[in-house]
Amino acid sequence: MNRKRKAPGINATSSADIAFMLLLFFLMTSSMDTDKGLPRRLPPPIPKDQKKDDIDVKKRNIMVVLINTNNQILCNNEYIEIRQLKEMAMEFIDNPYNDEHKPEKTLTDVPYFGEMMVTKNHVISLQNDRGTEYQAYINVQNELAAAYNELRNDVSRKKFGKAFADLDEDQQKAVQMIYPQKISEAEPKNYGESK
Repeated sequence: MNRKRKAPGINATSSADIAFMLLLFFLMTSSMDTDKGLPRRLPPPIPKDQKKDDIDVKKRNIMVVLINTNNQILCNNEYIEIRQLKEMAMEFIDNPYNDEHKPEKTLTDVPYFGEMMVTKNHVISLQNDRGTEYQAYINVQNELAAAYNELRNDVSRKKFGKAFADLDEDQQKAVQMIYPQKISEAEPKNYGESK
């Protein structure tokens, strides 16, 4: 008579402990990618004893960029295409002809360069509607960042013969003094749709 033999059972009481220890091991030894945001420097807080009249922001120093619910871009009260934004921003930031309607230039002592006229008080004010698509917002951010990058690369190549990213830290700080990145982002609002 053939008897079937029963297979011995596997003791699984410690399997959960082993799985837990393996999970802990991999969590502790692996590195996780962290998402990086867009680099922006917030303005310093306004002192409590400062009056509103003391804050002097000249209209010529501000470039207002609005994105509406239809993802249309309004730059200084004029509708533009995304491909026009970088050139407009570069001209605003640099103000090469010292236009009285663009940021005022200030004489600044810049390391490696000496005294230069710089538009250090300029601000690009970026505002979007609550209904703006995220991709449209990112496209505008990219164009504004590209404007700063191109200006910095141009002056870096002229002075040092290499791109801004290839400069050492002190040289980069000097170039950033010439073209400081000043993008102010307002809380999204309901501007409505264009007509």
